[in-house]
Amino acid sequence: MRTYRSAAVVAASFLLTAGVGLAAPAAYAGTPGGTHASDRNSDFNGDGYEDVLVGAPGATVGGKKGAGYATAQYGGPTGMGTRRAVVLTQSTTGVPGAPEAGDGFGRALATGDLDADGYDDAVVGIPGEDVGTVADAGGVTVLWGSPRGLTGADADWLEAAEPTAGKRFGSALAAAHFSADTPGDELAVADREDLELYLYDSAPQQRSAPLRRTAPDRPAASAQRRILPRSLTTGDYDDNGYADLVVSGVTTGDEPGHGWSALLSGRAAGLVYARDLRGGPVAASGDIDHDGYDDLVTGEPNGPDDGGETTTGGLVGVYRGSPDGPLGADGADGPPQWWTQDTPGVPGTAERGDGWGTDLSVGDTDGDGYADVAIGAAGEDIGSVRDAGAVWVLRGTADGLTATGARSWDQSSAQVPGTAEKGDRWGGQVRLTDPNRDGRHGLLASAPGENTGDGVVWVLSAGPGGITATGSWTYGGGSLNAPSSDAGYGAAIDE
Repeated sequence: MRTYRSAAVVAASFLLTAGVGLAAPAAYAGTPGGTHASDRNSDFNGDGYEDVLVGAPGATVGGKKGAGYATAQYGGPTGMGTRRAVVLTQSTTGVPGAPEAGDGFGRALATGDLDADGYDDAVVGIPGEDVGTVADAGGVTVLWGSPRGLTGADADWLEAAEPTAGKRFGSALAAAHFSADTPGDELAVADREDLELYLYDSAPQQRSAPLRRTAPDRPAASAQRRILPRSLTTGDYDDNGYADLVVSGVTTGDEPGHGWSALLSGRAAGLVYARDLRGGPVAASGDIDHDGYDDLVTGEPNGPDDGGETTTGGLVGVYRGSPDGPLGADGADGPPQWWTQDTPGVPGTAERGDGWGTDLSVGDTDGDGYADVAIGAAGEDIGSVRDAGAVWVLRGTADGLTATGARSWDQSSAQVPGTAEKGDRWGGQVRLTDPNRDGRHGLLASAPGENTGDGVVWVLSAGPGGITATGSWTYGGGSLNAPSSDAGYGAAIDE
């Protein structure tokens, strides 16, 4: 429970809709000057290798069930392992607050260089945090990168301008260089109703310097659907040097439950609302066709039928980047190119409850210069085993995403460790990552339900032919000397 307000936070908020509600985190943190797939902001110790941030929001810390923690694993010439790792909680020296039951530290994650000192910073959402006597108001901790990586020293605290019970500030996060207002990345924080932006005026950031709040231009109410935001993602879809922000969710009101996203375009003067895009509540970004423009991928794992598209088992949409921003399949402002398990060439069959598009990640798995798309389906049944989960990878080409060479894996696949079990939800989070800097992104796939809720992450390497199960391995909280029982390890993996 927080009993004080950080002087660094300026009170105000940018109301996206008349009503909103957040859940699954999906943040793609960009670098200053743009956010292409090769420009991930997750190098906490500045050694040039990509690091990995994983959340375990259900973990018991200090005897408090559901207090939660996050782990950082450092990349290097031999890739990512379990030896070079740090466990971060609200018991870590320098981290504000204290572990409390239900805080959910690590429920949402993001990375970016907020203070422009050359070391990327970790941002941890704590949506179940109580602020004073206000239950589940939520909060956010900023953990500063350094030559030693993440230590918790001088960590910053953020909370909503007006903490409200159940608002769950910090439910979704993203960081990128949205404007010329600061040399560092700006931080976007969402809760059940609002979106707020934060930036540092000084760079490198002085520990006494305030964190200033700003906001994008607000659209007229009539120009915007009522979208319940679930995730944030960023990409430079128009290649103007500033990252764009996509607030992805589902509609409410007269036509509830349809996946839609709000596009806020990055400009020198700041973010400006552009338009709404069909697709959501999950999203990720990267340059699939290698044309210099980031492309937007949306996932609708449980949405209803819309426009004749069957979404029984889940629906994934792809918008191509352009000088005018994300373009639909018809080259204009229409819907994206839709993909399902029934698309020719995609392994499997669309079935009710599959959750195809539960999570998404974009990265080049074979080093050919085209970003590929990993798709999680946490509700996929494996044989008669319900909700065991599976993951697909579809390849990028000059013509966009293709089903040619598409592959899928689950815990029954050859050389994948483990056994498909009911409720594992393998693929609940996916991330394509290149921790050894060889130009090929391997796959991290988590099963938050594994071992009755402990949570485990699978590591599948990437070779010249892309993702391979050969040599795949697993780890969980216990592998990193962290609490493992009912931790939900892998419930969040920073994109």
